[in-house]
Amino acid sequence: MKKTGFLYDKRYLKHLTGAYHPEIPERLTAIVKGITEADFFSSIINIEAKPADSEAIETVHTKEYIKRFHNACLNHESIFDCPDNQICSDSYDIALLSVGGVLTAADMIMEGKLNNAFCAIRPPGHHAETDQGMGFCYFNNVAIAARHLQRKWNIKRVGIIDIDVHHGNGTEHIFEKDPSVFYYSIHEHPSFAYPGTGRDFDIGKDEGTGFTKNSPVLPGRGIEEYTKLFTQDCIPAFEKFKPEVIIISTGFDAHEDDEMSRIQLSTQGFSWLAEQITNLANNYCQSRLLSVLEGGYCIKRLPELARNHIKILLNS
Repeated sequence: MKKTGFLYDKRYLKHLTGAYHPEIPERLTAIVKGITEADFFSSIINIEAKPADSEAIETVHTKEYIKRFHNACLNHESIFDCPDNQICSDSYDIALLSVGGVLTAADMIMEGKLNNAFCAIRPPGHHAETDQGMGFCYFNNVAIAARHLQRKWNIKRVGIIDIDVHHGNGTEHIFEKDPSVFYYSIHEHPSFAYPGTGRDFDIGKDEGTGFTKNSPVLPGRGIEEYTKLFTQDCIPAFEKFKPEVIIISTGFDAHEDDEMSRIQLSTQGFSWLAEQITNLANNYCQSRLLSVLEGGYCIKRLPELARNHIKILLNS
């Protein structure tokens, strides 16, 4: 049994997005319910959140952008950068707390206190660009964690696997010229799926060419297509890259009951993905695996999806 950490803080519920918005506090309460009621709950290790400092955020985002976001919250604005980004006066502080919790989880993994961890945080992050908030995202939690691992722990090769049904445009753009970070995404495309990026011929730029890989999936293809593409695209690439740490952008919104996509991935399909990723971590990363929540909006399915995810981390 692995030493598996779980990050959650009730202050994450204070990021309020208004009526009818899909990224709501109830997402986390559903996840926490599924995990705390599981028979393995006593075996997982609690991770305490503390706010990230500005230096960590500035490894990914510009100072001007950080200031704009802070001021928007101080001024009690309700929208930041685009209509999808609903905020409240607490959103900046909670975004800092989310990043900080993820960095604490990363440190505990590197210190050997944990083999892996699941971070139940909000707001999510993989759409956030260096200087623009997008798609419910403000600070790119996963990208900042990757830079933190490189800067503090001298990690040379970070692998990021994005299983959210929406392409992580922010994460890809941040690392597209960087050969020290391999970004892989499997996502719905083309369709109405946001943000419309992540084509299979997008493979990075300049020195980073070949260190980005996208697996677009047509609507309705489900686990059969995921199995084929993940096996032929992600696994060989990571076997060649040999990451020292793997970070997962863990979105549960490809599920067949989630209204944010039409992929039709089953609960068993998510378990299959988690098993493949933990195998990669065991083979190449000394089991060092950091899983960070992104999307997933079907409240009735989130408890079982998160519970299954952590059970696989614990038993991998």
